[in-house]
Amino acid sequence: MTNEQVVALADKYILHTYGRLPIAPVKGEGCYLWDADGNRYLDFIGGIAVTSQGHCHPKVVDAIKKQAEKLLHCSNLFQIPNQALLAEKLCVAGGLKKAFFCNSGAEANEGAIKLARKWGKENKNGAFEIIVAKDSFHGRTIGALSATAQRKYQEAFEPLVPGFKVVPYGDLEALKNSVSAQTVAIMLEPLQGEGGVHPAPQGYLEGIAKLVLDENLLFILDEVQTGIGRTGKMFAFQHYGIKPDIVTLAKALGSGFPIGAMLTGERASNTFVPGDHASTFGGNPLATAAALASVEVIEDGLIDNCTNVGNYFKEQLENFAQKWPVIKNVRGLGLLLGVELAVPAGEYVAAAREKGLLILTAGEKVLRFLPPLTISKDDVDTCLRILEEVFESLQS
Repeated sequence: MTNEQVVALADKYILHTYGRLPIAPVKGEGCYLWDADGNRYLDFIGGIAVTSQGHCHPKVVDAIKKQAEKLLHCSNLFQIPNQALLAEKLCVAGGLKKAFFCNSGAEANEGAIKLARKWGKENKNGAFEIIVAKDSFHGRTIGALSATAQRKYQEAFEPLVPGFKVVPYGDLEALKNSVSAQTVAIMLEPLQGEGGVHPAPQGYLEGIAKLVLDENLLFILDEVQTGIGRTGKMFAFQHYGIKPDIVTLAKALGSGFPIGAMLTGERASNTFVPGDHASTFGGNPLATAAALASVEVIEDGLIDNCTNVGNYFKEQLENFAQKWPVIKNVRGLGLLLGVELAVPAGEYVAAAREKGLLILTAGEKVLRFLPPLTISKDDVDTCLRILEEVFESLQS
């Protein structure tokens, strides 16, 4: 089928829950995508931080093929060897204790919310309230949506789940002042992605880590977008020398195969007991085979590459910004970078796509870059050449 044929078929039979682009990718390799009409694109979206290993990494593809020939699925009523190995790998990498596997980031965050509420019943006289940050994004299921402090996502689906209190991101004093007897946890992203690519300010996460111990709270970090090497560490919290009580993961964990995870530290590891939480498909043999291979690929030099190329990319974007007054700010960590404009960013994204570069927005005025961690400085230079053409055409 051509792009046009796919668009027509999807428009007829698929619910309109996405503002889909008029291209239909059919092949991926490394940091490139090809659509149904044979057009090639430099992909700096990466499936929205999913294909960190590059499209169709041979090690991941081979692991999926081999596991598919042996066993696709069995119930979590049984022991699953790949699941145990993946849990060990993630917990050791993050200095955490236990893992629960599911199918997505939203599910991982739902699990974290449930765990926090049960922990509050057992340790905080029934405390249930979770403090979240303005402009956060934790998912679209009803619990995760209730924790997502962006009204544009919430308004059509009220009433939401009660028990969430919103504070400004990065304001430690406001957070401290919001803690009450009903507070059980603080839940936020170490770097807000969908909210505009906002890294945590200096001292913010460190201050929260102390606060939760002083107030006997849980610290939940949503690393669905930042985890598995994206910021130049396996987990973004490792930049700050802290250890949260709960970490949620998905996206790059399976290199495109659906899998999510909730990791727990010492304080929260024994809260759930059999019957409290479950997932039919979570952590099945095929998903965990894909994830094991995906994490191994990240560990094999891609974190260092993310740091090196990410620093180069950010430096070049900062130089680029000196030429174009429409750029207000460049920010981010590793290969999760944002360029804030003084004008809406959508036109720039569309113009880049027409020239063969795929990028995203984060909010109305931020260009977001989430390329595979396999990219080289040459790939960055290609991206910047296209951006130069885009800005010249739109700012002339």
